[in-house]
Amino acid sequence: MLSSFAGGSLFGSRVGDPPADVLALHGWGRSHTDFDTALTGLVESRGTTGAIAVDLPGFGASPAPEAPCGAAGYAEMVRPVLDECGPRVVLVGHSFGGRVAVELAARFPDAVAALVLCGVPLLRRADRPAARPALRYRLARTLHRRGLLGDDAMERMRQRFGSADYRSATGVMRDVLVTVVNETYEAQLGEISQPVELVWGREDDSAPMEVAQRAGGILADARLTVLDGVGHFVPTEAAPSLADAISQRLDVL
Repeated sequence: MLSSFAGGSLFGSRVGDPPADVLALHGWGRSHTDFDTALTGLVESRGTTGAIAVDLPGFGASPAPEAPCGAAGYAEMVRPVLDECGPRVVLVGHSFGGRVAVELAARFPDAVAALVLCGVPLLRRADRPAARPALRYRLARTLHRRGLLGDDAMERMRQRFGSADYRSATGVMRDVLVTVVNETYEAQLGEISQPVELVWGREDDSAPMEVAQRAGGILADARLTVLDGVGHFVPTEAAPSLADAISQRLDVL
């Protein structure tokens, strides 16, 4: 059943009894339903545990933000949900949701007991240094800014040269995507003192293992679990393993 949170600004689901001990944040282009199996299994196995999974702004049933922002802005929009949880929660973040979880943990450490992160692009990939857009696209962008190239022609260039996520995003969400893909989180990782479970698919080609390994070297207290035969979508591909990782962190609260 769909529930509302943060004064009706966010929607998602609640599993088990309140107050929630777990808050789960999904990846880009996904929704809270990615965590259905993992959180239901977790609550059924533990009995007393409660969990919340929300649709981040612009996804699922939650409306898009009014203005473009990065993961820090998303953390501020999600923060009121912490008031509906227990005194300290285990934050679970997949991909984009993990970026938001890291910002929440760094900004509101007293409310976060631990993190469980999977497939999160926390750092720039070592095998893909930041690259400039294609020359043809940059030229088209310059002409568009000067009013020498129409909106329709510019959109065709975006569709041709943009990533799949970029092509499917529209309006403010496209600007949000541009912001977050250019972010990196070394500083935030260095501020996090809470224990962190890194649960990674060995076959993840969106946020590969080396990203998790380097992030673990920055974090004060991190443990990496590698899942063989699993790709980027750990919450749906390996729900029992994710539930087990969450349960281990709940055991030490």
